[in-house]
Amino acid sequence: MKKTDEKNGLFSGEITDKQAIRLLKDAVKASKQAKYPNIPDYALTVPPYEDASANGLSKCIIDFLNSQDHCYCGRISNEGVMRTNQHGKSFRAKSSMQNGISDLDAVIHGRAVKIEIKIGNDKMSQAQHDYKRQIENAKGYYLVIRNLQEFMDWFFQNMAKVKAKKGGQNE
Repeated sequence: MKKTDEKNGLFSGEITDKQAIRLLKDAVKASKQAKYPNIPDYALTVPPYEDASANGLSKCIIDFLNSQDHCYCGRISNEGVMRTNQHGKSFRAKSSMQNGISDLDAVIHGRAVKIEIKIGNDKMSQAQHDYKRQIENAKGYYLVIRNLQEFMDWFFQNMAKVKAKKGGQNE
C-alpha cells in the first residue's frame, strides 16, 4: 500500500499501475469538482483511462497534469498536413517543426518538461536524442515515459523536491 507524506500530501515510494490510474481519476474528479462547484458529484463524469497505447498514455498524462495546480500540458503535433495540388491530387506536406520534438510539452511548477511517449519496443530516433540533449543543456526536463506508473513515480518524486525547496508553498 502507498504511504502518504503527511507534510506535503505527496506519495512516497513507487506507485502500482492500478494506483496510478486511481490517482489520475481522483485528480480529474477533484479538478472538475473545483471547476463546477454547483454540479453534484454524481453528475461529474470521469472518462475511462488506459495507458497501453501512445494516445491513451498521452491523454492520461495531459489530463493528470492539467488537473494539478501550477501545471500545464499539451500535445505537440509534428505531422504534416494533407494538401491538394493544382491537379486535384492529394499529398502530405512535410511539417515545418523541428525533427525529434517531444510528444508532450509541459510546464510543471515553472519548469519546462518535454515528454516523449514510447510504447512496447519503440525506441528514440537520433533526432529525438539530439532534441533531448538540447532540452537538458537548457536545464529543462526531458522524460521518456512508457506507462502512467512511470510518469507518476517521476512526478511525485520531483514535485516533493520542488515543494521542499519552496518551503512547502506554491507560488
